Amino acid sequence: MAFDKQYIAALYRRRAKNYNLSANLYYLVGIREYAYRKRAVEALVLKSGDVVLEVGCGTGLNFGLLRNKVGPEGRIVGIDLTFEMLSVAKQRIVDNGWENIDLIQCDAASYDFPDHLDGIISSFAITLIPDYDEVVKKGSAALSPREKNKSNNPCNT
Repeated sequence: MAFDKQYIAALYRRRAKNYNLSANLYYLVGIREYAYRKRAVEALVLKSGDVVLEVGCGTGLNFGLLRNKVGPEGRIVGIDLTFEMLSVAKQRIVDNGWENIDLIQCDAASYDFPDHLDGIISSFAITLIPDYDEVVKKGSAALSPREKNKSNNPCNT
């Protein structure tokens, strides 16, 4: 059953304040969420100075992992549907002194992806976006030529 944007926004507005805690509770039932996040970031094969966009960045749980790859010279753009989730992400950025992360409140399907991205990640949010196909299409078009060549070759893994 697909949820509409209003339902999803309301859900994450309510969850924002305690989202980090609830994400960590997955460990109690054996789901190693952090390990999955780490593997996803590793699969991007980012390097220092790269620009990466996170669709549905939420509270910024991937920012530390992404920043370890792109370094202070790179750029991270996080988009999310709700102000509440981005408020928590903003506090994470301030607490860590990161200056290379931009946050944008926007529906991912209507977001104008910047050109020449070196990577795009969406840990769990893409499954909740009703117009996910539009997000994938726009994201694919925004990838740098290096990333497009890599993604067109099924042998590059």
